[in-house]
Formats: sequence, structure tokens, C-alpha cells
Amino acid sequence: MSSYSRIVLLIVLLFTSIGCAKQYNSSDKEKKVNYKEDLLIMMALDSENNKKYIYSLEYYKKLYEMTTEVIYLKKAITYSYRLKKYDQMLELSQNGSETFVNQNEYFIQQSIIAYLGAQKLDLALEKSKELLKEYNTTNNYEIMANVYYAKGDYKNSLKYYESAYAKNQNEFTLLKLTTILYTYLNQKDVALAYLETFVQTKGCSTEVCNKLMLIYQEQGNIDGMLSILNKIYFKYSLDPNLEKTSLMIQNIIVSLLEKKDINEAIKYLEKNKINKQKLLNLYEQSGQLKKALALTRVLYRQTNKPELLGKIAMFQFELAKDKKAVMKHVVANFELALSSGINNASYQNYYGYLLIDFDLDIKKGISLVKSALKTTPNNIAYLDSLAWGYYKLGKCKKALTIMERVVQTTGLNDVEIRTHWEKIKNCKTNKKGEN
Repeated sequence: MSSYSRIVLLIVLLFTSIGCAKQYNSSDKEKKVNYKEDLLIMMALDSENNKKYIYSLEYYKKLYEMTTEVIYLKKAITYSYRLKKYDQMLELSQNGSETFVNQNEYFIQQSIIAYLGAQKLDLALEKSKELLKEYNTTNNYEIMANVYYAKGDYKNSLKYYESAYAKNQNEFTLLKLTTILYTYLNQKDVALAYLETFVQTKGCSTEVCNKLMLIYQEQGNIDGMLSILNKIYFKYSLDPNLEKTSLMIQNIIVSLLEKKDINEAIKYLEKNKINKQKLLNLYEQSGQLKKALALTRVLYRQTNKPELLGKIAMFQFELAKDKKAVMKHVVANFELALSSGINNASYQNYYGYLLIDFDLDIKKGISLVKSALKTTPNNIAYLDSLAWGYYKLGKCKKALTIMERVVQTTGLNDVEIRTHWEKIKNCKTNKKGEN
């Protein structure tokens, strides 16, 4: 017994003794019984708090034997079930049926649970039929269904679950019913129809919508998943304490929309004004560079992150009709981005290639491309840039060796690679020779 419970017990016993002293009409025997009952109650409660259920069971059995109060019998049945003492549970339940006739239904139900726990399935079925015959209720239909389910008789189990669900419209009955239809009887469309009807008429309960999501996921039904996620999001968005959860759901919605149609994902992000970084990535992937440039400038103004200048430089260059006219700004933005200390291979290669291709600073361009290759040494685009740099310096053998590797890996489908290959093949070493 915990120290706290001992203190409570002492206080209770103190007041009990005072009460008993005042009840001078009570007999000594009654006082003794009351005192003993109070003591056992405290001990039972203490064992419950400390999760020592074996003692809880014994104390409640003693309390029932002492008082014949039904509440103690029910408690004893509960703990016999928790402890998987099914024979004892059955004995207690049968005692209850005989003693408390007005609560016979409850005790028969407990007997069935005991039989199921003990894997005495035929006896459980026999008792269930007896129960349903005497007490024709929805709950008892479900108990019958549970017994058939335990026996592996899914057709009969389904029949009783459907009868129960027709009356109670309970989501947990529905979940059992649809599990049988979907998993055991291969009636997937029927199961889906049940679940979808529930959501349409009663809303998106957590358990039902989770089950629907799993089915849609298994079927690859993106529209179905999106429908459920939008319902869940609407439900959670009404609670300000679930803001993070709502945002997470929105990001999942975006991911699904992206698989379905990238433009739908973009519209969703634009409408809901969330995850600007994701929106920027999608603009870039879909070739919407004007929008990408505008958004990158907004993000840079908001965050002052120098790495965004590299993206601005790339978008500026790609969008410009006159590349040379914007080169000054492009170079300045790349210099600011890379001088901040970021190690971005994509920027290093892109900027390096510009320096090489436009003959701005070929050696610096090669140095930048080499830095990019330290991060991804087998990147074909970076190797192509390096070969082009060596070609520009007249180092034809080095250029050709690298370019042969590029062509062997990727072929000549790409226009730029094909152009570089033709020129490097016909390259002649400069007068100074190769270094």
C-alpha cells in the first residue's frame, strides 16, 4: 500500500470510528462489518492504483462474499478478465445470473466473454444463442457476430454485424463489418460503399476515415485520398491547437496533388498561401520561371538568405532574351551567393559554366566546376562543363577523355552534349601544349 493511501485509510478509519461511536444504536457486529468493509475497499483501491490486479480480484471477491453487493461482484469479474482467469470469471458470472435475476443479461454476456477468452467457442456460441433468444437487442446481435468471427465463420458473422449496424449505426460495428467484407469475403466494393456512405451521412470520424485512407492507398486512388484528407483538414483547422497537424495534412495533400497534376498542386499552394519553398520548387519543375523569379525575390526580401541570390541569378539568366545584357547582374548575384560560404554544387556548376561559355573567366569557371564535382563526382552535366572548360583552354586530350565518359554514359540525344562532343572531337591542342 502506498504512503498516500495509508494516510487516506487512517483518515477514513478515524472518521469511521467516530461515526461508529455516535451510532450507539448499531450493534457491535454491524460496526465490525462496516469497519472490515471499509478496510477492504481501501485495500482494493490501493491495489488498483498500483496495478496489482491479482490483489484487487481477491479483495473484491471477499467484499462480495461479505456483503453480496452486485457492484463488488462486477468488479471481481472485471479483474478476473484482466488477469485472464476465465474459469474464475465464468464461475463468478454464473453466480451473478443465479443471484441477480434482474441483471441476468449482463452476467450471460460476461459468461460468453469468458468462454471466448478460454477458446471454448462452441460453448460461447450456445450461450450466445440463449442470450439472443431471451434478450433480442442490438448489442447481443453484435456479441453473436463476435462469436462467429472468433470461429472463423465470416458469413454468419457478417449477417449479425449487418443486423446490429442496421439498428445502431455505430462506427465500431461498421469497422468490424467492413473488415469482414474487405479482408475475408473479398467484397471490397461493398465495404467501400458502407464506409463512404457513413462519411457522407455522419462525417469523417477518425477511425472510419483512417480505414478509408488505407483502402484508397492500397487501391492507388488519389482522388479518394484527397477527399478524405480535405475532410480531415477541415475538421482539424477549426481547432487552433491543431495548427501544426493541419499544416502537416496540407503538405500531404500537396504531395498527392503533385503526383496527380503538378499544376493542381501549384494552385492549392497559391490559394492556401503555405509552404512557399515547395511552391518555388514546383514553379521551377514546371518551367514557370517568371513566377519562380518573382517568388524568390519575395523570399529573399523576407529572409535575406544569400543562397536565394543564386536562384535569382539562374532564373534571370534563363528568362533573359539578351543573355549578355543581364550578365552583370547574374555574375553579381552568384558572387554574393557563393561568397556567403554556402557549398552549393548546382550554383558552382551553373556559374562556372557561364564563366567558361561566355569566356568571362575560364580558369575560375573550371575551378568552380571542380568544386561541384567534389560533391557529386559522377554528375554528367558537371563533367560536360569541365570538358567544355578544358576545350576552351585548348587542352583537347583532357577534354576528350572526359567527354568520352559523358557520351558513353548518356549518349548524344542532348543537343548541347552533342555540340560539345563534335567540337571536342575535332579539337587541336594549342601551341603551348597540354598541362
